[in-house]
Amino acid sequence: MKAKKKNRKWLKITGIILLIILISGGVYSISVYQSVKNAVVTMHEPIQRKQSEKRVVPVVLTKKDPFSVLLLGIDEREGDRGRSDSIIVVGVNPNNQSVKLLSIPRDTRTKIIGKGTVDKINHAYAFGGVPMAMDTVENFLDIPIDYYVKINMKGFKDIVDAVGGVTVQNDFDFTDSGFHFPKGEIKLDGKRALSYSRMRYEDPRGDFGRQSRQREIIQAIIKKGTSLSTLANYSNILNALGKNIKTNLTFDQMVDIQKNYRDAAKDIQQLEIQEEGKIIDRIYYGLVSKEEKQRVQKEIKEQLDLN
Repeated sequence: MKAKKKNRKWLKITGIILLIILISGGVYSISVYQSVKNAVVTMHEPIQRKQSEKRVVPVVLTKKDPFSVLLLGIDEREGDRGRSDSIIVVGVNPNNQSVKLLSIPRDTRTKIIGKGTVDKINHAYAFGGVPMAMDTVENFLDIPIDYYVKINMKGFKDIVDAVGGVTVQNDFDFTDSGFHFPKGEIKLDGKRALSYSRMRYEDPRGDFGRQSRQREIIQAIIKKGTSLSTLANYSNILNALGKNIKTNLTFDQMVDIQKNYRDAAKDIQQLEIQEEGKIIDRIYYGLVSKEEKQRVQKEIKEQLDLN
C-alpha cells in the first residue's frame, strides 16, 4: 500500500536537525499518521520576521529549491529564554543530493543584527529570540536562512531515550558529570548523551570537539530512528519530539520535503569554521579571519546554489 510505504520512516518527518528534513517515509496506519500530524502541530511555532533580503525569490519546495535551516540547541534557564548552546546551519540541496551541516562556535564574535552591538553569536538568541538569531546568522554567512528548528537541550535526553539510546564512536577517554566515557564504541542513554554532547573543557579541540559530538549524536538519532523495525514506541518518540522541538515548518511543508528531498539524505557532510581564541575586555571570543569567513560563505552559498 502507498500510505504504508510513504510512512515507514516517519521519524525523518519530525525530528531534530533534519529529522524533519531528511524525510523518506511515513506511517503504517491512519492513527499513526494522525499522531505524527498532531505532534507537528504542537511543534509548529511561526515567527514574526520579514522576508529575507538575501532571498529575492521565496523557496518553492514543490520545485525542489535548495533551502537552509538554522538549528538551535537551546539551554533554557528559569526566568529567561536562555542562550543557543549549539548553532548549526543546514543546507539541503536535492540537485547534488547532499546535506551540509555547518557548526558555528557559540563564542564567535560578530555583529548582532537588531541589537547594534558586536558580541558572541549565541547572545543573539538571548537578546531577541529566534528572529534575531536568524538575522544575525544570515548577516554572518551572507546567506538567507529559510527555516529554523529549535531544540530544548534539557529535553534532548528524552528524545535519545525514546529511540532506545544511541551508539557513538568516542575519540578519547574522559569523565564528565559523574559519567565515564571510554575510548571506542559506546552506547548512551539520554542522560549520558546530554553529558557527552556538552563536555568541552577536557577536549583538546575545545568547542570544535563539542560540536563534533553533538553532530554525531544527532546523526545517531537519525540512524537509530529510521532503522526501527517496529513502531511500537512511536507515541513516546512523538511525545518527546512534540515537547522539546519548535519550528516554523508546517506539516504540509514537511510532506513536500518528504516527497521532493529524500535523496539529499544520501550524503551528509559536516563543515567547520576555524577560529582564533582571544580575550577582549576580559571576555573570551572566537575570531574568524576575513579569509576563513569568505571560504565558509563560498562553500555554503554553493550548497544553496546562490553563486
